[in-house]
Amino acid sequence: MNTDAPPSPPGFRCGYVAIVGRPNVGKSTLLNRLVGQKLSITSRKAQTTRHRVMGVLTRPDAQLLFLDTPGYQTRNTGALNRVLNRTALQVASDADVIVLVCDAASWTPGDEQFARQLPKDRPVLLAVNKVDMVADKARLLPMVERANRARVFDEVVPISARTGKQVDLLVDLCVARLPEAPRAFEEDQLTDRSERFLAAELVREKLFRLLGDELPYESTVVIEQYEELPRLRRIHATILVARDAQKAIVLGAGGERIKRIATESRLDLERMLGCRVYLELFVKVRSGWSDTEQSLRAYGYE
Repeated sequence: MNTDAPPSPPGFRCGYVAIVGRPNVGKSTLLNRLVGQKLSITSRKAQTTRHRVMGVLTRPDAQLLFLDTPGYQTRNTGALNRVLNRTALQVASDADVIVLVCDAASWTPGDEQFARQLPKDRPVLLAVNKVDMVADKARLLPMVERANRARVFDEVVPISARTGKQVDLLVDLCVARLPEAPRAFEEDQLTDRSERFLAAELVREKLFRLLGDELPYESTVVIEQYEELPRLRRIHATILVARDAQKAIVLGAGGERIKRIATESRLDLERMLGCRVYLELFVKVRSGWSDTEQSLRAYGYE
């Protein structure tokens, strides 16, 4: 947060907006749409997002600090899932406004369970996402009625994070509920996360996208070395897996898979950073790295 930011005009609003919901409802896609740049990684794998990711949107009248969160789910009960669920609820509790994202296809028991746990003392907006995928819009009304039985929402907004449909309206509704406060960041700042963090996330995205269900949940990426040079970044990263068989999956025959992961990650990083990137990937087996909350903290999970 920059305390030297220029003074904000009278009536300026600034605050935190938590983006929460079940896995794979489009929270990260929404954050990327809101800030106009890829900050949160996406894949079809549940809980691809594992950390709080901030995206800063600055307008003439407001600065919104959007917080993407891990998808809340109770199907898995291990230490990693407990930490991710706790992160989602904590971010919601600390926010000025909460945007609960659900899939327009259905309101599920998981949505209802999570909605009931959100704070009662602050605005909660329901963003019904993926409406572009619903041919019969009349199906949305009974779904929204079921959602309102779980709790009363301040607003219900059908949106498409993919196309941008009604996302501007969602932003306006959030701004109206933010407190009057000066901007927290410079106008051109998009996130509080470091290049190092974003690099690890992009590698993990490619890992999940290219391997899908072949790779079990227990994998993560650690940046061992990050060297920032003029017009060049040198990055050494390690993919951690829990078993030898998983290492073989990541490497692929003749190392073809890890080469593809490295190439696609490097190209994404070069687009994001606007410079050349030298990326070297390694795979290591670390049995039990995600088994306890104490071991998870060693890898940046809070």
